[in-house]
Amino acid sequence: MSLISTNKVEENRVKLEVSISPEDFAKAIETAYRKAVKTINVPGFRKGKAPRALIEKMYGDEVFFEDAVNEAYPEALSDAIEESGLTVIRDSIDLDVSKTSREEGVVFTAVVTTYPEVSISKYKGLEATKKLVVVAESQVDEEIDRVRDRNSRMVEVTDRPTKNGDTVVFDFEGFCDGEAFEGGKAENFSLVLGSGQFIPGFEEQMEGKNPGDEFDVNVTFPEDYHEGLAGKDAVFKIKLHEVKEKELPELDDDFAKDVSEFDTLEEYRNDIRAKIMEREEHEAEHEVENNLHHQLIDNLEANIPEAMFENKCDDLVRDMEARLNAQGLSMDVYMQYTNSNIESIRESMRPRAEESVKLRLALEKIAQLEGFEISDEELEAEYTKISEMVKRDIEEVKAAIDPNDLKGDLLTEKAVEFVKENAVITQGE
Repeated sequence: MSLISTNKVEENRVKLEVSISPEDFAKAIETAYRKAVKTINVPGFRKGKAPRALIEKMYGDEVFFEDAVNEAYPEALSDAIEESGLTVIRDSIDLDVSKTSREEGVVFTAVVTTYPEVSISKYKGLEATKKLVVVAESQVDEEIDRVRDRNSRMVEVTDRPTKNGDTVVFDFEGFCDGEAFEGGKAENFSLVLGSGQFIPGFEEQMEGKNPGDEFDVNVTFPEDYHEGLAGKDAVFKIKLHEVKEKELPELDDDFAKDVSEFDTLEEYRNDIRAKIMEREEHEAEHEVENNLHHQLIDNLEANIPEAMFENKCDDLVRDMEARLNAQGLSMDVYMQYTNSNIESIRESMRPRAEESVKLRLALEKIAQLEGFEISDEELEAEYTKISEMVKRDIEEVKAAIDPNDLKGDLLTEKAVEFVKENAVITQGE
């Protein structure tokens, strides 16, 4: 392979002229023959055994040229790109073969898409406000109430009428114009009053009743109800069997012992307070980081090829599909459930893809301007970290993750930290 010339044809598009030597082309012809001969029938020979010279005599001297070019050009183009020093992104390649001969080899041109030229107007001294995190006692109470609710039990109520929040067990049958309608009857149905599970007005009329009561509930079906009952008046005949309410555990030291590793309620509250503080501090830091990232994107100057956004959408779709598969769902089933298609999913991902590409370009530029480097020790430490996280042998991880890709990720992480360290962060009220 030899790179003959490079020529910029438009923004982010470069034409490479590349030659394949006669020796390499000869090897490619032999490889093309060995692949094709398996499907070629020649009288007097078993399939796959016909000599190459005979096939070329029958079908023409150039019978394997096209397949040979397809066999040889990817490696030749890859070598030419490396020799040119260009950074090329995944995109369609305009290929044109201008010469093919056994004596002179192959000459072809390929128009490839290159990384954009990037500049960033400001990345030091960015300003952001970090919200002041204060944990109110009501937040601690709310968290404890959720735990109490999860540890509650249902108890039967016999000494009072039903009220909002109770669980009632009852039989019902519905009638319109004196006639029972399909689907309007059930026995021992369980309903939480106030849940909004039934049509408007039904649950409210269930309040103030006692077990054993038989009564009517009068309602009007909504206008958007299914055909046949929409807008009609109905009477439900009810027989109430049972009333239950949620009983919460006492809020004391015993409760703390049951739901945590602490011996006292005070210790438990302090732990919850600390966890809420940690969570909200993390959220506050994340908001600051997002603010800085958006400023970097705003300060970025680059004519970004469309292919970079499309490639990122591809990555996001693959990530989504992997998450669905991990949950036992396929993308096809998901699209059926959500009445979506791959085009609408990609469209919804487009803003995130654009933001991700722009931020990555900004951070890469910062790393370049600041002269950041990744040492062999840092790279090895990251491989070890990933290996432990995914519980795979480190050599498997190294085989799966290109070191240049991993170095790129580590460089952008350094750029993120640099931007934060050099930002002016003020404390919010």
